[in-house]
Amino acid sequence: MSMALPQFTDPESFRAFRSDPPQWLPIATDIARSHGLDISAPHVFVTGTNLVVGLSDRLILKIFPPHLRPQFVSERGSLTQLAGRLHLPIPEIVAEGTRDGWPYLVITRLAGTLGSEAWPQLPEDQKERLLRQIGETIAAVQRAPLGPLAQIEPRWGDFMQRQMQDCRNRHTRLGLATKFLAGLDDLLRDAAELIPMDAPPVILIGEYIPENFLLACDDGEWSLAGLFDFGDVLAGWRDYDLLGPSAFMAAGRPGRVRSLLEGFGYTRPDFALKRRLMALMLLHRASDLNSHICIEGWQEQAGDLVELQELIWAS
Repeated sequence: MSMALPQFTDPESFRAFRSDPPQWLPIATDIARSHGLDISAPHVFVTGTNLVVGLSDRLILKIFPPHLRPQFVSERGSLTQLAGRLHLPIPEIVAEGTRDGWPYLVITRLAGTLGSEAWPQLPEDQKERLLRQIGETIAAVQRAPLGPLAQIEPRWGDFMQRQMQDCRNRHTRLGLATKFLAGLDDLLRDAAELIPMDAPPVILIGEYIPENFLLACDDGEWSLAGLFDFGDVLAGWRDYDLLGPSAFMAAGRPGRVRSLLEGFGYTRPDFALKRRLMALMLLHRASDLNSHICIEGWQEQAGDLVELQELIWAS
């Protein structure tokens, strides 16, 4: 039987294809077989952006549609560049190739408990401990040389300019309250001065969120045990990577905020840092404050963007 991956002209058609594994799982197992890998018990990961299959308990096959080839370039380049440079395990590339114009990677599967499963149940001191480790991990990634990732698109300055131009339309469309939209122009004017556009760039993962961490527990102490998903890497200003843990994990708790920032290398956050982080949060490629700020009742607690930044990065 001839098995070929189709070509899609729109993302919706691809998503429908991805959500129907019987259409593509035989092709995935054929790719694995071509590399001599075990296909006796494939496991389809139903979440995520690409076609992802677990091969036994050791390996994962990720297949990227042609329109998401930049994610393949990002993932491959990041795993290659960061290999052996972190104290934290990341996947290793075992095999790679292209099938019908779809690039793919076979990577090692990390051990541990998914962060999104464990995080909600952890006591406060453990959350602070992990956020310090996350800050340290972000800093460690950013100390790695860029190598070929320096050429990754979009370039930071161009990316920021596009995000600024679309910022008001984006957040209006997403339903951000009028009281916050009212301060947007002032914030964007400040952002042009506060956000370095041509400073030496660093590796930005873009999504330090519980879904992309693995955790392990040793005698009651939880620690980071792995980091994965490098499909959205950019090269740019370092503070950008504080946004995920700030929004999804720190929850405006002073102890958590302090642990994250100190782990990263900042002491007590001043107004300029909070203002810059607030601007970057609104300019993030996945920004949606209504969905992403994990502070109960924040819309009522803050009267404008200045009060909101003080709420998110409480000190």
